[in-house]
Amino acid sequence: MFSFLKDIFGGGDVIKKGAELLDEAFYTDEERAKDKEKLLQMKAEQKIRLLEAYHPFKVTQRILAVAFVFTFLFIVVNGILGALYGWIDMQKVKDALEFAESVNLGSIVMIIVGFYFGGGFVESFKRTKDGR
Repeated sequence: MFSFLKDIFGGGDVIKKGAELLDEAFYTDEERAKDKEKLLQMKAEQKIRLLEAYHPFKVTQRILAVAFVFTFLFIVVNGILGALYGWIDMQKVKDALEFAESVNLGSIVMIIVGFYFGGGFVESFKRTKDGR
C-alpha cells in the first residue's frame, strides 16, 4: 500500500526537490557575500590578464617614445649649444630643424608623449573622480 503511494507522490524525491526549490528561491546574505567575493576575484584575474596582454604594447610604446623623444631632444640641444657657444655648425642645425619640420617631428613627439603619459593620467583622474 505504501509503495503505491510512494510511486504516486515520488516519495523522498518530492521533498528533496521541494527543499532545493525553496533554497534556490531565497538569496541569503551569505550567498550574496560569496558571489561578491567571486566577482571581485574574477575582476582581479581579468585585470591581470589584460595587463599581460598589453605588455608587448607597452614595450613598443616605450621604444617609440625613447626613439622619437631622443631625436627631438638631440636636435633641440644641438641647436641651443650651437646658438650659445658656437660649438656646432649652425647650418647643420638649421638643416636638421628643416628636416624635423618637414616630417612634423614636433607633432609626432607630442602625440607619442601624450599616448605614453596620457593613459596613466586618465586612469589617475578616473580614480580621484571615483574617490578611490
